[in-house]
Amino acid sequence: MKEDKKVKELKTTERQSSVPYENRKKKNIFRQISHGSAATRKSNELSLTADLHLKPSSTWFGKNSKRIPEPEFGFLVQIFQYSRQRLPTLNEISIIFQYSRQRLPTLNEFCVVCDEPHVFQNGAMLKPAVCSRELCIFAFQTLGVMSDAAEDIATGAEVVDLLLTMTKAASKHGRRNIIFDPYPTVVDPSDPNELALNPKSKDYDAVDKILKQIMSMEQMTALSSSDIKKTLDSKNKLCYPLLQWIITSNRSHIVKLTPEKRIPFMKTPFQYLLHSSPPAKEAAFREAKEKYGSTFAFHGSAVENWHSIIRQGLIVASGTNKQVNGAAYGKGIYLSPNAGTSFGYSRMYASGGSKKKSENRSERFLRGDNNTLFCIALCEVITWPQLKKSGQIWVCPESDYVCTRFFFVYEEATGHENIDTQQKQYEEAILKALK
Repeated sequence: MKEDKKVKELKTTERQSSVPYENRKKKNIFRQISHGSAATRKSNELSLTADLHLKPSSTWFGKNSKRIPEPEFGFLVQIFQYSRQRLPTLNEISIIFQYSRQRLPTLNEFCVVCDEPHVFQNGAMLKPAVCSRELCIFAFQTLGVMSDAAEDIATGAEVVDLLLTMTKAASKHGRRNIIFDPYPTVVDPSDPNELALNPKSKDYDAVDKILKQIMSMEQMTALSSSDIKKTLDSKNKLCYPLLQWIITSNRSHIVKLTPEKRIPFMKTPFQYLLHSSPPAKEAAFREAKEKYGSTFAFHGSAVENWHSIIRQGLIVASGTNKQVNGAAYGKGIYLSPNAGTSFGYSRMYASGGSKKKSENRSERFLRGDNNTLFCIALCEVITWPQLKKSGQIWVCPESDYVCTRFFFVYEEATGHENIDTQQKQYEEAILKALK
């Protein structure tokens, strides 16, 4: 009996000591978070994410966010296969956990097909996407990797309607050679080895013609998933593939707000949650917010510009070919605490449209076009010393210090000009909506 007791004690000791020292430290951290004060919990939360590399280009060979476990442990697939025959060890579980924990926040940095790092001109966005390599594009569109458009319509028809509206506006605009960016990349359904729409040989009229043949969202939602594709294919073989591209190329997280979630002073039913910043940008934003503080301001831009913005983010367009309104107040992203000022940038007052609300207006789908739809975003901006304030016009020279939070679309010139985010009543309503 004494020997059995000693063996039991020895096994217990071995089991306890088999946990790696680093894991024991993490275990203690979790315990502290559960029982510590609010300040302690905040400190520990920071320590739990301090080891994450959210910017792969600046880390281990540019790929630290997807570093494969060391050879002595084998690849993840080998670990999982071997684990079928026995329970995985704590070390193996730790490796899998660390690998998954590092990869998830940086999935947007890599191609969903080849897993190579993206090369973005204006920085990464939130949603994962396929890269520009033709082989990856063919695989993405022909091997079932790309999500089905009918599924997206079934679960988020209002957002698909918004995306389609933006693309239509950009494709037929006079400056489409500049603002219709990115141009669609669509594989020919009749010949999977060829691109029917190719950014290397842009045909804007062809895209515009296809878009006109795509039926309205009201008509699509009245059909079954299988009938949507059949009906679109009967109109033009490229209607359905182009619709899929419009959906999957969107790199922002967009959700239409339900009536109870809407911001009450924004008098439009077309209100959306709009997040486009990847984890790396949000992390940098939170750090700057801790140091300088933040506030809210509007950014207005014509509807045709948003096709590019939701895929590439808000950029400093001053001095580039995308600049439209000049840069009288310097280079940067133009914002305003006053909604009326931003409505001006959305061309609401230049449209000559009536301010009278349309009768029998749908609150689900948009009905306007370039001349009767007006868009503004509500952004959170860091109040750092370089934020230039010239009355109602603010200019932020650093794009990483501006994050979109909400998006609003107005049908006809029905905006309310006297909204000021610096007034307490409006700020409180915005903060409430963000919860």
